[in-house]
Amino acid sequence: MPKKCLVFSSLIFGLALCTHQAVVAIAYADFNEGKAAYDRGDYATAYKELNPLAEQGNGAAQWYLGVMYYNGQGVPKDCAEALKWLSKAADQGHAGATYKLGEMYHSGKCEPQDYAEAVKWFQKAADHGFSLAEYRLGVAYANGEGVPQDYTEAAKWFRKLAQQGDASSQFHLGVLYYNGQGVQQDYAEAVKWFREAANQGFPSAQYNLGMAYTYGEGVQHDFVQAYMWFDLAAVQGISDAEQARDNLAAKMTPAQKAEALRLAREWKPKAKDRGFPTSSDSR
Repeated sequence: MPKKCLVFSSLIFGLALCTHQAVVAIAYADFNEGKAAYDRGDYATAYKELNPLAEQGNGAAQWYLGVMYYNGQGVPKDCAEALKWLSKAADQGHAGATYKLGEMYHSGKCEPQDYAEAVKWFQKAADHGFSLAEYRLGVAYANGEGVPQDYTEAAKWFRKLAQQGDASSQFHLGVLYYNGQGVQQDYAEAVKWFREAANQGFPSAQYNLGMAYTYGEGVQHDFVQAYMWFDLAAVQGISDAEQARDNLAAKMTPAQKAEALRLAREWKPKAKDRGFPTSSDSR
């Protein structure tokens, strides 16, 4: 008799396990359907699929709901609801939600602007390795927003991302080296990081690289290279680069200018090694 009871108990456990697996599979299916609906702009369907999961405690679904209430997507824009759902997701360690809370406090769009509170949330997201938050910490320390200005700390965050291939962080690290802020002033090191960012098509870095070649700071003086980088930056809307390019043209021979324009035409951006999370990660 005990054996029959044991077998019967095993069958109950097996049935319960199968039922649990089925429920999990359904939940994943609903979440994927909700995510797909959101990505294609069908916010009403997204809300219908994700709201029950959020109510059940699904952190990713809670994050989507928070973003939808924040942006007024499929629901009326409601800052209180956005804060509620993003906070629930952040409490479960959702890095994107944690970052979004920091962004809300920084912008002052939903909550009163509070840089210190923003930094608190950016730090929490950075602790999860969320690169957008790491970048925002670098900016906060560089500008003294919510924290005492600390170029050394800013350089630490920018360097981490720069070494991983982020062009914006490479540019900012180059600026710190150029100005000797938080690091020993080093024009060659500044040029190194400007070049890394410029090669990815970052226009401000292209302009700074043009300036370096113009004045021979960290590199050999070279009008052809300077003109090329100014031209590339000007095409992307950097007005100072357009003016610098035109001023430089007056000092160049026709052959030099022709060579610079050829180099600009043939230039191709380097593939990015790594970037920030996509919009679907941070919204």
